[in-house]
Order: sequence, then C-alpha cells, then structure tokens
Amino acid sequence: MTIHRPGRPGDLPAAEVLWARWALVAVWEATAEAEGQGVHRTGHWIDDEGLHLDDCGCTWWTMSAMGEGRYVLYGEDESSGVKWHEPAVDMLAQGPDWLPYEELRHRLDGGELGCVYWYENGAWARAPYPEDLGDDGLDCGMRRFVDRPEVLAVLTSTDQERGRLDADAAAELLEAAEAGRLDPRVLESLFTAAGAAGGSEPADPDPDLPAMRRALDRAGLTSGAAHAP
Repeated sequence: MTIHRPGRPGDLPAAEVLWARWALVAVWEATAEAEGQGVHRTGHWIDDEGLHLDDCGCTWWTMSAMGEGRYVLYGEDESSGVKWHEPAVDMLAQGPDWLPYEELRHRLDGGELGCVYWYENGAWARAPYPEDLGDDGLDCGMRRFVDRPEVLAVLTSTDQERGRLDADAAAELLEAAEAGRLDPRVLESLFTAAGAAGGSEPADPDPDLPAMRRALDRAGLTSGAAHAP
C-alpha cells in the first residue's frame, strides 16, 4: 500500500486495523519499567491517551479513540514540511468538533505538530494542503503499520528488546489482533515454549506478562472485533 508524499487520507487502512496493528506492537514491548518512564518513554506503548510511538529523535505519533467509531492520529516526523511552509498551513482546518483541540493547539504552540488526520464514518480526512507541500511525514511515520508485511517486520526484527518473534508466531498474533481475538494465554504460551526450548527465540528470559496483559486490556483486542476501548 503506497503512502503518498504528502499523505492522503486514503493511504491509511481503516482506523480499527491501524489500531490493532499498532496496539499489538505496544503489547509486545510492554514492561512495568517502561510504564514508569512517563513522558520520557520511547518505543511503542498504550496509555489512557491512546497509542504512542516515539523514537526519541526523528518521529513521534499518537492515535486516540474518541468514541463512536471516531479516531484521531497526529504527530510529527522530521520529514514533514508542514510547520515550515509559507504561507502557514492550518492543520486543523475543516476538523470536526470532537477533535482534542486543547492538546492539538498545545502541540501547535510548541512547534511540535507535523500533521493531523481524523477518522469518522469509516473514512480518514485531514486539512487541505497547498499544492507545493512536499511531505507531511505520514509515510515515514506510519509506514510500519500501513502494510501488513511491515508490521510483521517490526515484530520479527532483531532490534526488539524483548526478542524477536519468528515469522509464524508473528503472523498468528497479528491475525488474532486484527480480528480482536488476541487471547492473553497465547502470549504466555510463546514464552513457555521458548523456555522449554532452552531459552531460544522468541522471548526475553524474563517477560513482563502482567504489563503485557495490562496493555492488551487497554487496547481492547480480546473482545471479538478489532476495536479500541
């Protein structure tokens, strides 16, 4: 699936699918230690505000469920030219009244925001862009969740601190997450199997299953349909 530069609303999968993919990575990375890092946290995680991605340098993103099938996606990648464009781009133009305007305007005032997308009635939308805008950062920021192979690549990457999943296990977890049927016992079985095999992948020898379950509960991926709480 191609993400244009700048991004177009149709480049993104349905919000429920995007949420499920991102949430699965957040569940896999969850630890109590990371939960305690607050605003200094990096990686992928979920909290009361929603899903987060932050690499502590080039890109940060948040996706929040706003109820009634509505979602908002906002953030910034260093590739975005939106906030530098002249004349200024109004990233909130034509936005619905349910957007978290206080948070978004706070980010705008701090020069932290690169783009805003919102989802309602089964479709994504964003503010109009000038024709000469080169990029809004959506491609570099969200590519890892837009294409299914990219999601699997994140889960099977050797860069994962928890240990990488093998391809079959990653595909099984992703399918369950997208269907909203990710049983917590499946996560536990992955670590049990790895331990029985003498500590081989996929797992860190000391998984934080309680933190992973907390993240899974927040994500709402166990109730039978991929959705946010």
